[in-house]
Amino acid sequence: MVKFLKKIFESSPKVKNNLSDYTELDLGLYEENFEKMPAETYIKIAEISKLEEMHQLKKEIYNGNILILDISKVQGDKILVDRVIKDLQEVVNDVQGDIVAINNNQIIASPTGVRIDRSKMIGGY
Repeated sequence: MVKFLKKIFESSPKVKNNLSDYTELDLGLYEENFEKMPAETYIKIAEISKLEEMHQLKKEIYNGNILILDISKVQGDKILVDRVIKDLQEVVNDVQGDIVAINNNQIIASPTGVRIDRSKMIGGY
């Protein structure tokens, strides 16, 4: 069996890739086009390091945006973490949105009309 596999792999033609065969993509061109297109809802990624930042974060949810919040910088302060989660829960309840922890360091908060599926998808479903 080993001889058979060696024969297959040794006899297969070796393809040499040349750097000139590839085209480099400038993703900045695509991003510029997207920035010009307005959207109803944005997914905003943020991190919090102090309670004073909550005002702006809550405002994003009130404005109809989805917030992915990294709380790893405040994980050492249990009181602050509890306050951040409580504040987000109040906003989400106020707008009839949804909130869920992704892991110990990240929270997703969504506005009106957006529900977060709590089941995990593996592979293709």
